[in-house]
Amino acid sequence: MITTKIVIITIIISIIAFFNRNLMDTFLFYPYRIHHNNEWFRFITAGFIHGGVLHLLINMWVLYIFGIAIENSLSMIFVNDKLHFVILYFGGMIFSSLIPYFKNKNNPQYMALGASGAISAIVFAFILLYPTEKLIIFPIPIGIPAWVFGIFYLIFSYYQSKRSKDNIAHDVHFYGSLFGILYLTLVKPAIFLHFINSIF
Repeated sequence: MITTKIVIITIIISIIAFFNRNLMDTFLFYPYRIHHNNEWFRFITAGFIHGGVLHLLINMWVLYIFGIAIENSLSMIFVNDKLHFVILYFGGMIFSSLIPYFKNKNNPQYMALGASGAISAIVFAFILLYPTEKLIIFPIPIGIPAWVFGIFYLIFSYYQSKRSKDNIAHDVHFYGSLFGILYLTLVKPAIFLHFINSIF
């Protein structure tokens, strides 16, 4: 499974980067250096490093759970074609960082890391495909429909991106989620129609 390979590679690189500051600095999403030094690889490499063990574990757990489901689903929809899953993941990683890049390309203080944008794309692909599936989100003890969670997640991420100073890239979460919706809608409009029919 591609999901499993991404998880394993990300864990290995992240752990190495915890103890290797040079690797961490090289892989960081750093718009200033991307713009001024043409270090475009950072759009991808930043998704393979994390800010700590908890950050890594949460991201990889969510990726594994939703990634396996989406990889299997897309393989059935597109007849064993894994390319759409790869585009969804890495496209989400790149797309989610475009706004932060343009906003901070001349700001030498801004840096970010993590796979949250890519994972948000995967999660929202799941929501689009399975809108009525119940999700249990800590600390809520009961399952809520995936589409309801999706709406609140988008509102929360957008709101926090405008006001929050908690050092979390909420804008990356927001744009990664949008990519997941837009990509599947563009390549298979019937998926979006299924989503609409399922919730109304």
